[in-house]
Amino acid sequence: MADNTYRAVLVEEVAAGKYDQTIVTRATADLPPNPVHIAVSHSSLNYKDALSAFGNRAVTRDYPHTPGIDAAGTVLADESGTFSRGDQVIVTGYDLGMNTAGGLSERIAVPAEWVAPLPEGLTRREAMVLGTAGLTAALCVEKLLEAGAKPADGEVLVTGATGGVGSITVALLGKLGFKVAAVTGKLESAEFLTGLGAWKVLDRETLAPFADKAIAKPLWAWAVDSVGGETLFNVIKCLKYGGGVAACGMASGAQFQANVFPFILRGISLLGVDSVELPLQKKSEVWSKLAGDWYIGEQLEKIAEDISLEQAPEFLARLHRGHGIGRYVVDMTR
Repeated sequence: MADNTYRAVLVEEVAAGKYDQTIVTRATADLPPNPVHIAVSHSSLNYKDALSAFGNRAVTRDYPHTPGIDAAGTVLADESGTFSRGDQVIVTGYDLGMNTAGGLSERIAVPAEWVAPLPEGLTRREAMVLGTAGLTAALCVEKLLEAGAKPADGEVLVTGATGGVGSITVALLGKLGFKVAAVTGKLESAEFLTGLGAWKVLDRETLAPFADKAIAKPLWAWAVDSVGGETLFNVIKCLKYGGGVAACGMASGAQFQANVFPFILRGISLLGVDSVELPLQKKSEVWSKLAGDWYIGEQLEKIAEDISLEQAPEFLARLHRGHGIGRYVVDMTR
Protein backbone atom coordinates (compact mmCIF):
# COMPACT_ATOMS: atom_id res chain seq x y z
CA MET A 1 0.00 0.00 0.00
CA ALA A 2 1.42 3.37 -1.04
CA ASP A 3 1.95 6.06 1.61
CA ASN A 4 -0.77 8.18 0.05
CA THR A 5 -3.47 5.47 0.09
CA TYR A 6 -5.04 3.24 2.71
CA ARG A 7 -7.73 0.56 3.06
CA ALA A 8 -10.93 1.19 4.98
CA VAL A 9 -14.45 -0.10 5.53
CA LEU A 10 -16.87 2.16 3.68
CA VAL A 11 -20.60 2.15 4.42
CA GLU A 12 -22.81 3.48 1.64
CA GLU A 13 -26.56 3.85 1.30
CA VAL A 14 -27.24 1.97 -1.94
CA ALA A 15 -31.03 2.26 -1.78
CA ALA A 16 -33.50 3.85 0.61
CA GLY A 17 -32.79 2.25 3.97
CA LYS A 18 -30.31 -0.28 2.55
CA TYR A 19 -26.63 -0.02 3.42
CA ASP A 20 -23.65 -1.92 2.05
CA GLN A 21 -20.28 -2.33 3.75
CA THR A 22 -17.26 -2.80 1.50
CA ILE A 23 -13.46 -2.54 1.73
CA VAL A 24 -12.14 0.30 -0.40
CA THR A 25 -8.80 1.95 -1.11
CA ARG A 26 -8.85 5.65 -0.32
CA ALA A 27 -6.42 8.53 -0.69
CA THR A 28 -4.92 10.07 2.45
CA ALA A 29 -6.22 13.37 1.10
CA ASP A 30 -9.71 12.06 1.98
CA LEU A 31 -8.89 12.02 5.72
CA PRO A 32 -10.58 14.64 7.94
CA PRO A 33 -8.64 17.90 8.45
CA ASN A 34 -7.40 17.00 11.93
CA PRO A 35 -3.81 17.37 13.21
CA VAL A 36 -2.90 13.87 14.46
CA HIS A 37 -2.39 11.29 11.71
CA ILE A 38 -2.20 7.71 12.96
CA ALA A 39 -1.32 4.45 11.22
CA VAL A 40 -3.86 2.08 12.74
CA SER A 41 -2.52 -1.39 13.53
CA HIS A 42 -5.59 -2.66 15.42
CA SER A 43 -9.22 -1.73 15.88
CA SER A 44 -12.21 -3.56 17.33
CA LEU A 45 -15.89 -4.05 16.67
CA ASN A 46 -18.57 -2.63 18.94
CA TYR A 47 -22.35 -2.64 18.82
CA LYS A 48 -22.28 1.08 18.03
CA ASP A 49 -20.14 0.28 14.97
CA ALA A 50 -22.78 -2.19 13.82
CA LEU A 51 -25.48 0.46 14.24
CA SER A 52 -23.42 2.89 12.17
CA ALA A 53 -22.73 0.22 9.54
CA PHE A 54 -26.45 -0.39 9.06
CA GLY A 55 -27.57 3.20 8.80
CA ASN A 56 -28.60 4.20 12.31
CA ARG A 57 -28.82 7.99 11.93
CA ALA A 58 -28.77 8.49 15.70
CA VAL A 59 -25.16 7.28 15.55
CA THR A 60 -24.04 8.53 12.12
CA ARG A 61 -25.75 11.36 10.29
CA ASP A 62 -24.10 11.30 6.88
CA TYR A 63 -22.97 8.58 4.49
CA PRO A 64 -20.69 7.32 2.92
CA HIS A 65 -18.90 6.75 6.22
CA THR A 66 -16.18 4.65 7.89
CA PRO A 67 -17.25 3.30 11.30
CA GLY A 68 -15.00 2.25 14.18
CA ILE A 69 -15.09 3.92 17.61
CA ASP A 70 -11.77 2.32 18.66
CA ALA A 71 -8.27 2.50 17.22
CA ALA A 72 -4.71 1.79 18.32
CA GLY A 73 -1.61 2.54 16.30
CA THR A 74 1.44 4.69 15.69
CA VAL A 75 1.57 8.45 15.18
CA LEU A 76 2.70 9.41 11.68
CA ALA A 77 2.50 13.17 12.17
CA ASP A 78 1.02 15.69 14.59
CA GLU A 79 0.62 19.29 13.53
CA SER A 80 -0.41 20.22 17.10
CA GLY A 81 3.00 19.21 18.47
CA THR A 82 1.45 17.07 21.22
CA PHE A 83 2.85 13.76 19.95
CA SER A 84 6.00 12.67 18.12
CA ARG A 85 6.23 10.46 15.08
CA GLY A 86 6.41 6.85 16.26
CA ASP A 87 4.43 7.32 19.50
CA GLN A 88 2.06 4.43 20.22
CA VAL A 89 -1.42 5.67 21.03
CA ILE A 90 -5.07 4.76 21.63
CA VAL A 91 -8.20 6.59 20.48
CA THR A 92 -11.62 5.61 21.83
CA GLY A 93 -14.94 7.40 21.82
CA TYR A 94 -15.57 11.10 21.31
CA ASP A 95 -16.78 11.41 17.68
CA LEU A 96 -14.50 8.73 16.23
CA GLY A 97 -16.50 6.38 14.03
CA MET A 98 -19.71 8.31 14.57
CA ASN A 99 -19.50 11.36 12.32
CA THR A 100 -15.70 11.38 12.01
CA ALA A 101 -14.14 8.65 9.86
CA GLY A 102 -13.32 5.87 12.28
CA GLY A 103 -10.92 3.12 13.22
CA LEU A 104 -11.98 0.44 10.71
CA SER A 105 -9.30 1.90 8.52
CA GLU A 106 -5.53 1.78 8.15
CA ARG A 107 -5.34 5.55 8.68
CA ILE A 108 -7.20 8.03 10.86
CA ALA A 109 -6.83 11.77 11.45
CA VAL A 110 -8.14 13.07 14.79
CA PRO A 111 -7.82 15.98 17.23
CA ALA A 112 -4.97 15.68 19.74
CA GLU A 113 -7.56 15.93 22.54
CA TRP A 114 -8.87 12.48 21.61
CA VAL A 115 -5.52 10.68 21.73
CA ALA A 116 -4.15 8.82 24.77
CA PRO A 117 -0.63 7.37 25.00
CA LEU A 118 -0.53 3.59 25.05
CA PRO A 119 0.38 2.77 28.67
CA GLU A 120 3.38 0.60 29.44
CA GLY A 121 2.20 -2.93 30.05
CA LEU A 122 -0.39 -3.06 27.24
CA THR A 123 0.21 -3.97 23.62
CA ARG A 124 -1.82 -2.24 20.91
CA ARG A 125 -3.68 -5.49 20.31
CA GLU A 126 -4.51 -5.87 24.02
CA ALA A 127 -5.71 -2.28 24.08
CA MET A 128 -8.15 -3.13 21.32
CA VAL A 129 -9.31 -6.38 22.94
CA LEU A 130 -10.33 -3.98 25.70
CA GLY A 131 -11.28 -0.93 23.62
CA THR A 132 -14.34 1.09 24.53
CA ALA A 133 -15.90 -2.06 26.01
CA GLY A 134 -13.00 -2.58 28.41
CA LEU A 135 -12.85 1.08 29.31
CA THR A 136 -16.58 1.02 30.06
CA ALA A 137 -16.30 -2.20 32.07
CA ALA A 138 -13.50 -0.74 34.17
CA LEU A 139 -15.50 2.42 34.81
CA CYS A 140 -18.48 0.32 35.92
CA VAL A 141 -16.33 -1.65 38.35
CA GLU A 142 -14.78 1.59 39.60
CA LYS A 143 -18.28 3.02 40.24
CA LEU A 144 -19.22 -0.01 42.33
CA LEU A 145 -16.03 0.20 44.36
CA GLU A 146 -16.53 3.91 44.95
CA ALA A 147 -20.06 3.11 46.17
CA GLY A 148 -18.59 0.73 48.73
CA ALA A 149 -18.86 -2.67 47.00
CA LYS A 150 -16.84 -5.46 48.63
CA PRO A 151 -16.60 -9.18 47.79
CA ALA A 152 -18.03 -10.01 51.21
CA ASP A 153 -21.29 -8.23 50.32
CA GLY A 154 -22.48 -11.10 48.12
CA GLU A 155 -22.96 -11.82 44.43
CA VAL A 156 -22.63 -9.19 41.71
CA LEU A 157 -25.02 -9.60 38.80
CA VAL A 158 -23.71 -8.80 35.30
CA THR A 159 -26.24 -8.59 32.46
CA GLY A 160 -25.35 -8.97 28.79
CA ALA A 161 -22.47 -11.08 30.03
CA THR A 162 -21.36 -12.53 26.68
CA GLY A 163 -21.02 -9.09 25.09
CA GLY A 164 -17.89 -6.96 25.08
CA VAL A 165 -18.65 -4.91 28.20
CA GLY A 166 -20.20 -7.86 30.00
CA SER A 167 -17.42 -10.36 29.38
CA ILE A 168 -14.68 -7.95 30.44
CA THR A 169 -16.70 -6.95 33.51
CA VAL A 170 -16.98 -10.61 34.50
CA ALA A 171 -13.20 -11.02 34.16
CA LEU A 172 -12.40 -7.82 36.10
CA LEU A 173 -14.77 -8.59 38.96
CA GLY A 174 -13.46 -12.14 39.14
CA LYS A 175 -9.89 -10.84 39.36
CA LEU A 176 -10.92 -8.57 42.23
CA GLY A 177 -12.41 -11.47 44.19
CA PHE A 178 -16.14 -10.94 43.58
CA LYS A 179 -18.61 -13.77 43.01
CA VAL A 180 -20.21 -12.96 39.68
CA ALA A 181 -23.66 -14.12 38.55
CA ALA A 182 -23.50 -13.73 34.77
CA VAL A 183 -26.80 -13.26 32.91
CA THR A 184 -27.03 -14.17 29.24
CA GLY A 185 -29.48 -15.17 26.54
CA LYS A 186 -26.79 -17.52 25.19
CA LEU A 187 -26.63 -20.34 27.73
CA GLU A 188 -24.52 -22.33 25.27
CA SER A 189 -21.76 -19.89 26.25
CA ALA A 190 -21.85 -20.83 29.95
CA GLU A 191 -18.43 -22.48 29.77
CA PHE A 192 -17.01 -19.34 28.16
CA LEU A 193 -18.31 -17.25 31.08
CA THR A 194 -17.17 -19.58 33.85
CA GLY A 195 -13.77 -19.62 32.16
CA LEU A 196 -13.66 -15.84 32.59
CA GLY A 197 -14.42 -16.15 36.30
CA ALA A 198 -18.22 -16.25 36.59
CA TRP A 199 -19.44 -17.91 39.81
CA LYS A 200 -22.67 -18.94 38.12
CA VAL A 201 -24.45 -18.40 34.80
CA LEU A 202 -28.14 -17.47 34.65
CA ASP A 203 -30.58 -17.40 31.75
CA ARG A 204 -31.85 -13.88 31.11
CA GLU A 205 -35.38 -15.24 31.64
CA THR A 206 -34.44 -15.40 35.33
CA LEU A 207 -35.38 -11.72 35.49
CA ALA A 208 -38.68 -12.02 33.60
CA PRO A 209 -40.89 -12.95 36.59
CA PHE A 210 -40.02 -9.65 38.29
CA ALA A 211 -41.48 -7.51 35.50
CA ASP A 212 -44.89 -7.10 37.16
CA LYS A 213 -43.55 -6.52 40.67
CA ALA A 214 -42.99 -3.12 42.26
CA ILE A 215 -40.13 -4.60 44.28
CA ALA A 216 -38.85 -8.18 44.50
CA LYS A 217 -36.92 -10.48 46.78
CA PRO A 218 -33.36 -9.18 47.31
CA LEU A 219 -31.02 -11.54 45.48
CA TRP A 220 -27.83 -9.70 44.53
CA ALA A 221 -25.62 -7.21 46.35
CA TRP A 222 -24.53 -5.18 43.31
CA ALA A 223 -24.93 -5.22 39.55
CA VAL A 224 -23.51 -4.02 36.25
CA ASP A 225 -26.09 -3.61 33.49
CA SER A 226 -25.15 -3.18 29.84
CA VAL A 227 -28.64 -3.98 28.52
CA GLY A 228 -30.91 -1.17 29.69
CA GLY A 229 -34.66 -1.09 29.14
CA GLU A 230 -36.88 -3.16 31.40
CA THR A 231 -33.96 -5.42 32.30
CA LEU A 232 -32.32 -2.56 34.18
CA PHE A 233 -35.29 -1.93 36.45
CA ASN A 234 -35.87 -5.64 37.00
CA VAL A 235 -32.29 -5.77 38.29
CA ILE A 236 -32.84 -2.75 40.53
CA LYS A 237 -35.88 -4.41 42.12
CA CYS A 238 -33.78 -7.42 43.16
CA LEU A 239 -30.78 -5.71 44.77
CA LYS A 240 -30.06 -6.06 48.46
CA TYR A 241 -30.29 -3.18 50.90
CA GLY A 242 -27.73 -0.44 50.16
CA GLY A 243 -26.70 -1.93 46.82
CA GLY A 244 -26.39 -0.29 43.46
CA VAL A 245 -26.18 -0.92 39.74
CA ALA A 246 -23.72 0.63 37.29
CA ALA A 247 -25.70 1.26 34.10
CA CYS A 248 -23.84 1.69 30.82
CA GLY A 249 -25.93 0.38 27.94
CA MET A 250 -29.30 0.41 26.22
CA ALA A 251 -29.27 -2.48 23.76
CA SER A 252 -32.79 -3.39 24.93
CA GLY A 253 -34.02 0.18 25.01
CA ALA A 254 -33.46 3.59 26.54
CA GLN A 255 -36.63 3.67 28.66
CA PHE A 256 -38.18 1.60 31.44
CA GLN A 257 -41.16 1.80 33.79
CA ALA A 258 -39.97 2.57 37.33
CA ASN A 259 -41.16 3.32 40.83
CA VAL A 260 -39.40 4.70 43.89
CA PHE A 261 -39.74 1.66 46.16
CA PRO A 262 -36.26 0.12 45.61
CA PHE A 263 -34.61 3.51 45.98
CA ILE A 264 -36.45 4.55 49.15
CA LEU A 265 -37.10 1.22 50.89
CA ARG A 266 -33.68 -0.30 50.17
CA GLY A 267 -31.49 2.71 49.49
CA ILE A 268 -30.52 1.45 46.04
CA SER A 269 -28.23 3.59 43.86
CA LEU A 270 -28.40 3.92 40.08
CA LEU A 271 -24.85 4.72 38.92
CA GLY A 272 -24.58 6.08 35.39
CA VAL A 273 -21.41 5.37 33.39
CA ASP A 274 -20.12 7.17 30.27
CA SER A 275 -16.92 6.30 28.44
CA VAL A 276 -17.45 8.35 25.27
CA GLU A 277 -17.10 11.99 26.34
CA LEU A 278 -15.06 11.20 29.45
CA PRO A 279 -12.15 13.69 29.86
CA LEU A 280 -8.97 12.35 28.30
CA GLN A 281 -7.06 12.54 31.60
CA LYS A 282 -9.58 10.20 33.23
CA LYS A 283 -9.45 7.83 30.26
CA SER A 284 -5.67 7.71 30.56
CA GLU A 285 -5.93 6.95 34.28
CA VAL A 286 -8.25 4.03 33.58
CA TRP A 287 -5.99 2.75 30.77
CA SER A 288 -3.08 2.79 33.22
CA LYS A 289 -5.13 0.79 35.71
CA LEU A 290 -6.00 -1.78 33.02
CA ALA A 291 -2.31 -2.04 32.18
CA GLY A 292 -1.36 -2.36 35.86
CA ASP A 293 -3.28 -3.63 38.87
CA TRP A 294 -6.32 -4.56 36.78
CA TYR A 295 -4.40 -6.29 34.00
CA ILE A 296 -6.32 -9.38 32.80
CA GLY A 297 -4.04 -10.51 29.98
CA GLU A 298 -4.78 -14.22 30.36
CA GLN A 299 -8.51 -13.60 30.31
CA LEU A 300 -8.24 -11.26 27.33
CA GLU A 301 -7.06 -14.17 25.22
CA LYS A 302 -10.27 -16.05 26.07
CA ILE A 303 -12.38 -13.05 25.09
CA ALA A 304 -10.66 -12.09 21.83
CA GLU A 305 -11.08 -13.31 18.27
CA ASP A 306 -8.75 -11.77 15.69
CA ILE A 307 -10.14 -10.94 12.27
CA SER A 308 -8.90 -9.09 9.19
CA LEU A 309 -10.23 -5.81 7.87
CA GLU A 310 -11.81 -7.78 5.00
CA GLN A 311 -13.81 -9.80 7.54
CA ALA A 312 -15.14 -6.73 9.33
CA PRO A 313 -18.39 -6.39 7.30
CA GLU A 314 -19.32 -10.03 8.05
CA PHE A 315 -18.72 -9.59 11.77
CA LEU A 316 -20.50 -6.22 11.89
CA ALA A 317 -23.56 -8.01 10.51
CA ARG A 318 -23.16 -10.67 13.22
CA LEU A 319 -23.11 -8.00 15.93
CA HIS A 320 -26.09 -6.24 14.38
CA ARG A 321 -28.09 -9.48 14.62
CA GLY A 322 -27.15 -9.82 18.30
CA HIS A 323 -24.93 -12.87 17.73
CA GLY A 324 -21.62 -11.47 18.99
CA ILE A 325 -19.64 -13.13 21.78
CA GLY A 326 -16.64 -11.51 23.45
CA ARG A 327 -14.46 -9.13 21.46
CA TYR A 328 -13.53 -9.01 17.78
CA VAL A 329 -10.12 -7.42 17.15
CA VAL A 330 -9.42 -6.12 13.67
CA ASP A 331 -5.76 -6.70 12.83
CA MET A 332 -4.77 -4.50 9.89
CA THR A 333 -1.78 -6.74 9.08
CA ARG A 334 -3.82 -9.89 8.50
